[in-house]
Amino acid sequence: MQKFCQSCGMPLNAETTGSYCHYCTDDQGQLKPREAVAEGIAAWLEMFTPDDGNVNFKKRAESYLAAMPAWAEV
Repeated sequence: MQKFCQSCGMPLNAETTGSYCHYCTDDQGQLKPREAVAEGIAAWLEMFTPDDGNVNFKKRAESYLAAMPAWAEV
């Protein structure tokens, strides 16, 4: 069964021992602050529609994070 990052939903590879991907953790393997994760997701979302100036990618990222287990109660 495939495991997914509890912070962003990215599929985890077989070598991942924790609940979070390498994008959502720091060098010590600790979950990054929500703001840092949201910025990364916003940048990732923007790659798909860079010319759309009407989309608030930060707001969209925050909405997405609210549905993720790591951030659901934050």
